[in-house]
Amino acid sequence: MRRSSDLRPPLCVPRDATRFRAARFLDRYPFAGTGKQGIAKFGPSPRGGPAGIFNGSPMTAVNQSPTDDRFAAFRHSAYLRFWSARFLVTFSTAIVSVAVGWQIYDLTRDPFDLGLVGLIQFAPALFLVLVTGAVADRFGRRLIMGLSALLEAACAGAMLWLSWRGLTGPTPVFMLLGVFGVARAFFAPAAASLVANLVPARDFANAVAWNSSAWQTANIVGPVAGGLLYGLSAESAYGVATAMMLAAGLLVLSISRPAQHSETERPSLSTIFAGFRYIWHEKIVFGAISLDLFAVLLGGAVALLPVFARDILVLGPWGLGLLRAAPGIGAVLTAVWLTGHPVRDHAGLIMFFFVGLYGFFTVVFGVSTITWISIAALAALGAADMISVYIRETLIQLWTPDRLRGRVNAVNMVFVGASNELGEFRAGTMAAFIGTVPAVVLGGIGAVGIAGLWAWLFPQLRHARHLDGRP
Repeated sequence: MRRSSDLRPPLCVPRDATRFRAARFLDRYPFAGTGKQGIAKFGPSPRGGPAGIFNGSPMTAVNQSPTDDRFAAFRHSAYLRFWSARFLVTFSTAIVSVAVGWQIYDLTRDPFDLGLVGLIQFAPALFLVLVTGAVADRFGRRLIMGLSALLEAACAGAMLWLSWRGLTGPTPVFMLLGVFGVARAFFAPAAASLVANLVPARDFANAVAWNSSAWQTANIVGPVAGGLLYGLSAESAYGVATAMMLAAGLLVLSISRPAQHSETERPSLSTIFAGFRYIWHEKIVFGAISLDLFAVLLGGAVALLPVFARDILVLGPWGLGLLRAAPGIGAVLTAVWLTGHPVRDHAGLIMFFFVGLYGFFTVVFGVSTITWISIAALAALGAADMISVYIRETLIQLWTPDRLRGRVNAVNMVFVGASNELGEFRAGTMAAFIGTVPAVVLGGIGAVGIAGLWAWLFPQLRHARHLDGRP
């Protein structure tokens, strides 16, 4: 077994040659960082095995085991600020979405305008995918995330001002939503990439679990808060959202600038498309991203919940609320459990199993005509989805070099958004042609099939074992 000292260049080697060898190591091992002199730092593996590679950034020692400390990620003050800021942005975005929906429908009474609200916010992420990721890799992610949150605050503040002055049509709101969507398009890949620069590798899976629990909680409570605030006045909803986004931006900017392996090559088509090329050639990343797209595309049933609440389970509006909340509640409870019980081995097999379980519980929900079974099935599919998301997102971040992480995350965010939007369209279209129950049942069976097919197509992903960094 070679010791760490065996990897250090001999003293007689010229400095330029040493730097060249260090660069070769950085190319082979994406998590290798740099020391003060620009030379890669090496050291013995924390597990006592072969010498590992250490990073100058907080993402250190790729061979560390996930910790059992439930609050490990929060031991790092930078991550605590990041987590708080991301929660505030997600919560306030949910408030804005509910308030805008009510306000637009009050103005026009046209359901088509409600569809435009979602489309206008998603379109910038799709059309700017080649830009947002490249910017996150070339410039400071902390700065991009903070400025994006402040731009979102400015948009919410403008909606507050328009509501106070009195709206007469939806056009100004649509224009502001376009700018709001641009801010979100830059915010998402920068935020997803920044967390890897704030915590060591052994705490990264814990950070992913807490990120997911915060996102789910904000998306459960946020719409409720948005409805209650809009019930007081539109100004109340936009005012609270503006204050929360402003606080989030300042929190992010208060984080000390973390180490980041930024892109240094001159911008070109090659560097812009580098994220796509890496995803295509790195089968673990490609498999994880595409698995999410097709599983949610086929298994998504959220768009049809009003039909189940009204016509199949006969529950009414309060029942619809329970159905909408059930997957999120299952996901939050599972995410909290994962913070203290991380996946330690056979991560790929566990992920495929729970994607299949997600499809199975979708089928159970589709055929159920008993309220408590339907709610339990939705909670169970939310829990299964949470475990698969936890593993997928951890693998994507840890298997992506830091210099490419922004571009890869930009593509991932578009895939996630597309899977949700197209999944709802798929469910609605199939329901119109073959009925609501068959649409959900066949979609669930399709998700199970996707899990099996992807396990066969991507053996590297199936054989992925640990969530403690790339071997």
